[in-house]
Amino acid sequence: MSVYERDFYAWTQQQRILLQEGDFAHLDIDNLIEELESMGRSERRQLIHRLEVLLIHLLKWRYQPELRGRSWELTITEQRRRIEKLLRTNPSLRSQLPELLTEAYDDAAFGAMRETGLPQEGFPTACPFTLTEVLARDWLPA
Repeated sequence: MSVYERDFYAWTQQQRILLQEGDFAHLDIDNLIEELESMGRSERRQLIHRLEVLLIHLLKWRYQPELRGRSWELTITEQRRRIEKLLRTNPSLRSQLPELLTEAYDDAAFGAMRETGLPQEGFPTACPFTLTEVLARDWLPA
């Protein structure tokens, strides 16, 4: 069993030292590649999750106006702020936003149905908001 399999943290430290020393011949290339790919997927998944939470609350805001409150508004603001931070540290994800918004919307519509008790048919099958609206700091659905 390799260090990678036995003790991931120890493996990361070992790989860091090898990189710092320029000892490329002893790097665990296959697992380094796997971990780098995983890191990229993690950032992408986090962005999708943030979009999903934001969309759930925008849908709730639109379709349950009688229940609007400060909590929903703060969640919307928080998700937008976190998305913007994530995009500042990962600017290459910005070009994927249209695709990620579409991907996040399906789960968001289901989540909004679950949280509101409204039938899923009551929500549009495609995102009813533009990307600009979703990310705009002060925009809320009518």
